Amino acid sequence: MAERAPRLWDVARDLHRHPELAFEEHRSAALLGKELEAEGFTVERGVAGLETAFTARAGKGDGPCVALLLEYDALPGIGHACGHNLIAGAGLGAALALRDALPDIDGTLLVVGTPAEEGGGGKAIEVEAGVFDGVDAALMFHPGVHSWTSAPLTAQVQYRVAFRGRAAHPTGNPTEGLDALAALIQLFQTLAVVQRRLPEGSHIQGIITDGGRATNIVPEYAEGRFGLRGLTGALLDEVIAELTRAAEGVALATGTGVDVAQVSTRYAHFRNSDVLSETFAAHLARAGITVGEPTPGVYLGSSDIGNVSVRVPAIHPFVAILGPDESDHTPRFAEAAGGPAGRTAMLASAEALACTAADVLLCPDLGARAWTELRAKEAAGR
Repeated sequence: MAERAPRLWDVARDLHRHPELAFEEHRSAALLGKELEAEGFTVERGVAGLETAFTARAGKGDGPCVALLLEYDALPGIGHACGHNLIAGAGLGAALALRDALPDIDGTLLVVGTPAEEGGGGKAIEVEAGVFDGVDAALMFHPGVHSWTSAPLTAQVQYRVAFRGRAAHPTGNPTEGLDALAALIQLFQTLAVVQRRLPEGSHIQGIITDGGRATNIVPEYAEGRFGLRGLTGALLDEVIAELTRAAEGVALATGTGVDVAQVSTRYAHFRNSDVLSETFAAHLARAGITVGEPTPGVYLGSSDIGNVSVRVPAIHPFVAILGPDESDHTPRFAEAAGGPAGRTAMLASAEALACTAADVLLCPDLGARAWTELRAKEAAGR
């Protein structure tokens, strides 16, 4: 890994200097694909119908299949403030190191370029397209403000709620109006009460996206967008049902019509492979980085890695590049993702990912235990 470190950091820095938004990562995907192709990987571009998604394969095709996941989309206005340039660099480094160590892999090394984690759900689309069919382990790391073995990531989806009323003049004929905006505001008030009894890890957060056109017209149309989260997929279904019941109740009370519709890709909750994350942690410790258990009751949002993790044994450990009093999605985090702390975390994680992938390829029992664990968690609804 040491001899490849300068080039890997060059790639990560290049991505950092040229941030691209969800589904627009043409330059990033081309750069990563080119690096893999130059090392003998067979690269397929535009997988799952996504222009900026790709896969790269090496190995004989017999035996286990390990996937290394690369993220490379950025955030509007603040670039790689989630450190996806480091995720791509680490995944690339792990793939190249494993190719060096096991040139005749008795199995398949699959590198998956996964666009649009920030809101587009590239991995979810790839899962449905069959990209992860036949995969025995899906591995990635994420830079953060904690060093944790796993990611407490909840299930998430967004819904639009639209109320339809009847326009009127607020003084000329106010009794003829059906105020759609008033209905939407009542929904927010109702949801504030509902929120108090939602279980841990669940919430509803909304914004008004259309509240009318003029103050002297009773709004006949009003629309809100709501982000819903649940600790598991089953709990997210319950939150969706709560939103729907509340919206329909408000419509009945106000005489308006209402439409409730899903408007985003649904992210599943993350189901961590303890077997594989413990293996990763042991390898990372050799680089002097210790990862511990997540803090109980702390949740770090949602990600489309969840959609992979409910189908295939997966890991998504966090490795800190800033202190716990900081946060990602900030200019400070973007700066760290292009600086020394980011470089250290990326290279150490690349090596640990490569070693974990090698363990899965060389020790069939490890993959078997990971699958047994996944099926047990699925059966328990965890």
